[in-house]
Amino acid sequence: MGAPYPDGVDESDQHLDDGRRDDTAVDRAAELLAGAERIVVLTGAGISTDSGIPDFRGPDGVWTKNPEAEKYATISHYLADPELRVRAWQHRMDNPALTAQPNAGHRALVELERTGRLQLLVTQNIDGLHHAAGSDPDRIVEMHGTIRTARCVSCGWTAPMADVFERVRAGELDPPCPECAGIVKSDTVFFGEALRPEHVDRAFDAARHCDVLLAVGTTLTVTPVARMAPLAVNSGAELVIVNGGETDYDHAATAVLRGSISELLPRLVAPLSRA
Repeated sequence: MGAPYPDGVDESDQHLDDGRRDDTAVDRAAELLAGAERIVVLTGAGISTDSGIPDFRGPDGVWTKNPEAEKYATISHYLADPELRVRAWQHRMDNPALTAQPNAGHRALVELERTGRLQLLVTQNIDGLHHAAGSDPDRIVEMHGTIRTARCVSCGWTAPMADVFERVRAGELDPPCPECAGIVKSDTVFFGEALRPEHVDRAFDAARHCDVLLAVGTTLTVTPVARMAPLAVNSGAELVIVNGGETDYDHAATAVLRGSISELLPRLVAPLSRA
């Protein structure tokens, strides 16, 4: 099992990335999953980039190309500026995530679930692609919410986002809540808002009781979600990281695979599906 983080990391654990995505590395990581009865998966933006969804802060990120877009997701700005909300609604309707389709990485996690080993899938993504791929909704925790639903900030009214878009197209440029006339936003966690405590508790509890934490497409820098990594390792679990670049917890992982997630995850899960 994994060594405690950070001081007790076992340096004999083999890091499985030397710049080559070779079969030996994938096979070793697959062995870790095959030996686990309770796998928890944590996904970040990297799993969805092959579906055509840009990240936020990368060179081609949404906020890099349009600095104002970050204000659309900052609750203080959003509540205070009606004109910004008008622009935010137009921005939402152009979001590529609304038309994106799950890729092979999302589908591989569905296959992992079918092996009976997947206990929980925690995602930082708001695109809803794990649902679209066929993952069990009862096993998904969307830590940052979803763009597929709209929510009133005053009374908590919710509705499918597509319904609110129809109102925008019909001329309601900043559509109010039909129940209380409050301000409506996407059902995502904006800057300045807290994560839902029940989501954090469920994710952390799963991390403490898993055999393997599989971190996919996340740099493990955004807290509190990133704390799942040390929680899992300190509780005796193995940490397996699949990402396009370095993460803050590579040194604590038993296995690190770098490259295309939509290529690596199917290779990682395939042996389990055949078992």
